Amino acid sequence: VQLQASGGGLVQPGGSLRLSCAASGFMFSRYDMQWHRQAPGKQRELVATITSERRSDYADPVKGRFTISRDNVQDTVYLYMDSLKPEDTAVYYCNVRHRGVNYRGNGTLVTVSS
Repeated sequence: VQLQASGGGLVQPGGSLRLSCAASGFMFSRYDMQWHRQAPGKQRELVATITSERRSDYADPVKGRFTISRDNVQDTVYLYMDSLKPEDTAVYYCNVRHRGVNYRGNGTLVTVSS
């Protein structure tokens, strides 16, 4: 299982970014996918989940601002982030639970600052 995240960067408050996570090594379409984040000095937290049936769920701090989606042809999960706030600054990771094991990809850093 491999998960390769990309798309992070520096953005001003109120701006937007789209993160991507390319997956390989498993039947992507059959698995729920998640985005997590870890801010400096804080514990990692779940941000969003999209099920294999494309049902989505979001952590309260990002509801209405973030959108998770998936492309089962490209085996990629996305996180579109809008109305970004400084408190969204974190390293963002994609995650899958495959055969009872949690796999976390490399992180991509999102910095929200003016």
